[in-house]
Amino acid sequence: MLRIAVALSVWLSVGVITEAQQLIWLGTLPSGRQSRAFGISANGRVVVGWSYDANFQARAFRWENGVMLNLGTFGGDRSVAHAASADGQVVVGEARNFAGVEYAFRWQNGQMRAISNFRSAAMGVSADGNVVVGWVQLPNGQWRAFRWQNGQMTTLGTLGGIRSEANGVSADGRYVVGMATNAAEVWRAFRWDAQTGFMQDLGDLGRGLSVAYAVSADGRVVVGSALYPNLNGTAFRWVEGTMQDLGTLGGNWSEAYGVSADGQVVVGISADRNGWWRPFRWTPQRGMEDLNTLYASQLTDGSWLEAAYDVSADGRWIVGYGYRVATGRYEAFLADTRITGDANNDGCVDDVDLLLVLFHFGGAGQGDVNEDGTVDDTDLLTVLFRFGTGC
Repeated sequence: MLRIAVALSVWLSVGVITEAQQLIWLGTLPSGRQSRAFGISANGRVVVGWSYDANFQARAFRWENGVMLNLGTFGGDRSVAHAASADGQVVVGEARNFAGVEYAFRWQNGQMRAISNFRSAAMGVSADGNVVVGWVQLPNGQWRAFRWQNGQMTTLGTLGGIRSEANGVSADGRYVVGMATNAAEVWRAFRWDAQTGFMQDLGDLGRGLSVAYAVSADGRVVVGSALYPNLNGTAFRWVEGTMQDLGTLGGNWSEAYGVSADGQVVVGISADRNGWWRPFRWTPQRGMEDLNTLYASQLTDGSWLEAAYDVSADGRWIVGYGYRVATGRYEAFLADTRITGDANNDGCVDDVDLLLVLFHFGGAGQGDVNEDGTVDDTDLLTVLFRFGTGC
């Protein structure tokens, strides 16, 4: 305990550490009126989505280090970016041509390329950017989930019906999740395995309908929404055959859109008790939390957050959109949920964090709370001074 005594002595002489969670508004394209963020890179540095341009037309964007890049279209009036690879160098989505037909695109090195000759949209991409998933409209008019790799598009079939759509893919590209109709033409959440070619019905919590939006890095955890026929329902977290109801923020519905690499952090939208849309973060330790509550100190001007769509691989960064009073418009946001001193990222600064610092002392690891590459007195001081925060 000598280090604790030394740390306390130093702490008393250096004053208060004030770092906290951070909310970043991403703005819009030049002269744009709105923006939405739908996807984020693994490290939280690259955000993708859409923003209106000066002509009030939606354009896919890629945001990094405060710069929002317009990815263009195929000559039409609209494009949307849905997801990014782990390093943010590959972006996928859909863009319209001159005739107003949208095509799935894969953007890399400044080039937007269509990956289908049919009406389609790309909704997810693997960590390395080489596997893309989404939906395509076949010549017979039916819609199918697809998995694209190395220039080859494979349709994934259905659960017995005539339609399917893919929304997410695991980090290695093996597992694809989405929704497909069964023989009764009812939408059901599915997980498809590239090794077996089998599409698995994930269940519906007894509601009748379900949809899957995202999957963990290893494919074990799937998130989405289980719905009644009137489309009210709740977000779910499915883990190897068991579907868990995540509840709501007090209203009658919620939907889960994103999940961290380990499946422990889930984000999405829920109605609150007044019926307002609110973004949530769910963890096993803390349940479902309204991001407006977590960031209340940074929304004091009357701004609010409305939806969360994705989370970084480590569960730290969340993207979505809200209303920003300072600009008088809806804007994409990037939220850093990390609490200073929370070494294990469970939302509390407690004994576990202190032990992590002590046991990792002298080397990089989970105890490196200030992320400088070493675990040292500064990390210990940070934990001690923040002790009890957020619990």
